[in-house]
Amino acid sequence: MRNLLLRWLINGVALYVASQLVSGITVEGGWQVLLVMALIFGLVNALIGPVLKVLTCPLIILTLGLFTLVINALMLWLSSWIAGRLGVGFHVSGFLPAFWGGLVISVVSFVLSLVLIDKDDRRRRERRRDSIGWR
Repeated sequence: MRNLLLRWLINGVALYVASQLVSGITVEGGWQVLLVMALIFGLVNALIGPVLKVLTCPLIILTLGLFTLVINALMLWLSSWIAGRLGVGFHVSGFLPAFWGGLVISVVSFVLSLVLIDKDDRRRRERRRDSIGWR
């Protein structure tokens, strides 16, 4: 559960960084908008992303994985559309901002996951090892 919340916050921070760096991504509101958008983005990636990756597997293989950047852009664009329908103040103005935003979100999420989640997992493994007497 803690890991899920941490990933949700990481998505929120990554969306914030993307909105600051990419000119076509706008956020109208504060952190509440980013957290709701992180939830929408996470659900879209969890539910639709794998289906798209399976359907486009030949393209992903043919492009040596670079087509996943296009899929990430489409997921961000779709999340923005859903957010607009729900009245959340997050907007991506086109495919290019979605592409660059998806790239920024991927990099920021990867770096933050390495720093935060791996450290948390290491502590958990050490506690588990100590509780059963391994050294």
